[in-house]
Amino acid sequence: MGKNNTSHEKFKSKIGGQALIEGIMMLGPNTGAMACRLPDGTIDLETWEENNGKNAPWYKKTPLVRGCTSFVTSLTKGYKYMMKSAEKQITDEDEDDSKDKKKKKKQEKAEEAVKAAETKAESAPSAADEAVSEEKAAPAEAESSTASAKTAAAGEKKEEEKSSFDIFMYIGIFVGIALAIGLFVFLPKWLVAFIPGIKEHRIIRSFLEGIVKIALFVSYMYIVSLTKDIRRQYMYHGAEHKTIACHEAELPLTVENVRSQTRFHKRCGTSFIFIVLIVSILVMCLVPFSVTWQRIVASLVLLPLVVGISYECIRLAGNNDNLFTRILSAPGLAMQRITTREPDDSMIEIAIAAMKPCIPEDKEEDKW
Repeated sequence: MGKNNTSHEKFKSKIGGQALIEGIMMLGPNTGAMACRLPDGTIDLETWEENNGKNAPWYKKTPLVRGCTSFVTSLTKGYKYMMKSAEKQITDEDEDDSKDKKKKKKQEKAEEAVKAAETKAESAPSAADEAVSEEKAAPAEAESSTASAKTAAAGEKKEEEKSSFDIFMYIGIFVGIALAIGLFVFLPKWLVAFIPGIKEHRIIRSFLEGIVKIALFVSYMYIVSLTKDIRRQYMYHGAEHKTIACHEAELPLTVENVRSQTRFHKRCGTSFIFIVLIVSILVMCLVPFSVTWQRIVASLVLLPLVVGISYECIRLAGNNDNLFTRILSAPGLAMQRITTREPDDSMIEIAIAAMKPCIPEDKEEDKW
């Protein structure tokens, strides 16, 4: 329905998103939202403020710099809300099982303590009697202390859980970045270095390293797509794209309208990664180093520049429709045949729920 309306195809929205575990996160100019399908079938919606509109800080507007900012934001927020979406899939039964295990351990410890107390009581009855009399003397005080302790413990536990979540989040991001560097920076350069005489041919070497990177990336994405959970996540990815396409076609956000849209989008993160790989090939052709470890260090140092250039390229591809931008977008769109799947209606409902709070009242703020 939206495909035939050519007057609507010109509108490009700033709103972007990410598929989560049984949910979707959307980020708009002024609002971010996460919608998840809970185990009981209901939709859980969480919103927060964003600052990506007219009053966005300079580092979100300056060419090249904004690409690095967007990349870091995507990593941190993506991982944070991925973890949150996973937590929302924990049912009361799961929590009860966990509580039962903890309760059992406490009961075992209590039984051990009782046995130890009985042993002491047998050897020192007078001391035990004195302890019992003291306990009877101040029951109200004991109850009050217990209640206060429980309240304080609950508050401390909540703070500890939040602190632990933040620590694990940053550890997860660090490990993810380290694995990505190992797989897509170190490994390709190390493998290509074994080719006899390759050190003398800088440009050929850079292209071969790039081909290995792309092959590893495509293989990795295909292999993980074979698992059931990732396939469902790719279906949510498709729902996210379709909902954004429906919004850009300026159609009402209904399941029927969203379902009819394409699941392929030029400004997808998959397309961005492909452009990063292509730009990195071109940049590395200019690097004069031939020693493998020097090329690895150069790749890491130049990564912010590569990311910045790639972001500007994807903005160019998103804003224009010509032969050059179609060629630029083609690899990423082809890759989306793996990273997106046709969603079911329940997934589309989640995407719509996440999308609606992110649409600003001022349409000008939403223009890409």
